[in-house]
Amino acid sequence: MTAFDNQPTLLGHTLQLRPLSADDFEALYAAANAPETWAGHPATERHRREVFEPYFQFLVNAGGCLLILDRATGEAIGCSRYYPVPDQPDDIGIGFTFINHRYWGGATNRELKTLMLGHAFQCFERVWFHIAPSNIRSQKGTAKLGAELAYEADLDLSGTPARWLCYQLPHERWQNGA
Repeated sequence: MTAFDNQPTLLGHTLQLRPLSADDFEALYAAANAPETWAGHPATERHRREVFEPYFQFLVNAGGCLLILDRATGEAIGCSRYYPVPDQPDDIGIGFTFINHRYWGGATNRELKTLMLGHAFQCFERVWFHIAPSNIRSQKGTAKLGAELAYEADLDLSGTPARWLCYQLPHERWQNGA
């Protein structure tokens, strides 16, 4: 099996994904600092600098995080992350995703996940998405990709155990158009 690069540079029609670095704080915070971006998310206060800063440090330190750039403007519009799945060690997770609210309702999330899934499925047969039970927007977006709720579990994905809805997307389902 090929070693998985969890911080590739990926290029789509409207998006560029590249490894997140500590130097990206201001650019990513500019994408995160609107309360609307966190509406419906469990971390509703993450638009505040003092709440966003530890989250950003976690992402940089944990690795696997990609900065999402709008190719037309070069502006950072969010991020997403590949991460190991504690109870599925042969698989990979995609999550810790946020996209600035101005990019909601269009093709941005689909393009982002298409790029990330295409890369992940070069090495893995199944990808997991872990979603907070209260995050209805992410549950709906993940279901649109073809992922299905497999089970609920208490998992430690970021240093604090929490309850997660565990969605799986097998490579074959993705290939068949979900």
